[in-house]
Parts: sequence; structure tokens; C-alpha cells
Amino acid sequence: MLQLLIDADGCPVVDLALFVSSQYEMKPILFCDTSHRIERENVITIIVPKGPDSVDFKLINALTKHDLVITQDYGLAAMCLAKGAFVMDQNGREMTSDNIDQLLSFRYESAKIRRAGGRTKGPKKRTEENNISFEMNFRQICERAVLAKGEWEKHEQKN
Repeated sequence: MLQLLIDADGCPVVDLALFVSSQYEMKPILFCDTSHRIERENVITIIVPKGPDSVDFKLINALTKHDLVITQDYGLAAMCLAKGAFVMDQNGREMTSDNIDQLLSFRYESAKIRRAGGRTKGPKKRTEENNISFEMNFRQICERAVLAKGEWEKHEQKN
């Protein structure tokens, strides 16, 4: 069964993602630290001690090939892609092997500016258009993940 793994700390689309994923018979799992305790009925929530990357490492260890991950953390996204997952952010942007290097570079440059005392723009205020875009793209990725998982399982059964 496909899993939907959500880096739930600060994720504004948890409920929308849970609703959509239920239509694809996915097993949703929320990951958060003790300062964000996010729980939903009939959904597994994994709560880890607060600490740098503690949620990320727990999520990576639960991940299997073709699972879906929602995160805004480019470092976590890169690790998930390496394990064969489908990854997107809360705005519906898919992270792939084609764009992850550029996103990581942007993150690095922004951190460098902040360390030097500069300022970078924060995220824009969330709009209904963001939710619509997320849902449309998430449904497309769900379809692709279901197909990929099915093909992979057929291949594994033959071998």
C-alpha cells in the first residue's frame, strides 16, 4: 500500500492532503516534533523529540519506493527522491531530480545571505489559489504514484 508521508510541522495543507489521499487508498502518516503535536482521527501520527532534523530522519526511515511526501524542506526532499519517492511542497510544486539541485542551491545562497546579516523574503501569504494548485497537482502525482507502484509490483512478482 502506498504511503503519504507529511512533514506536518508548519504544513498548511494537512487536511486537504488527507482528504485527497483517502480517495487513492493511501496510508497517511503525519510526522511532527513535540512542539507541533498534530493529530487527526484515523491517521498515524509519529511524534519525535524536538531537535534538528529529527522529523526528517524518522520520515526517511519510514519511506518506501513510490511513496508520496509533502515537505517544504529541500534537504529532506533530496533524500526522499534518492529513495524513489514522489515529493511535492505545500503549494503543489513537485520536486524532482531535474529541479532539486537548483532548489538546494537557492536554499544555500539564502542561508549565506542571512548568516551575513542580510534579509531574504519570507513566504507570501497563502491564498485559495495555492490550495487549488496544490490539490490539482497532488491528484496528478497520486495517479502517477499509484501507476508506478502497480507496475513495480508486477515487475517484482515476475522476478
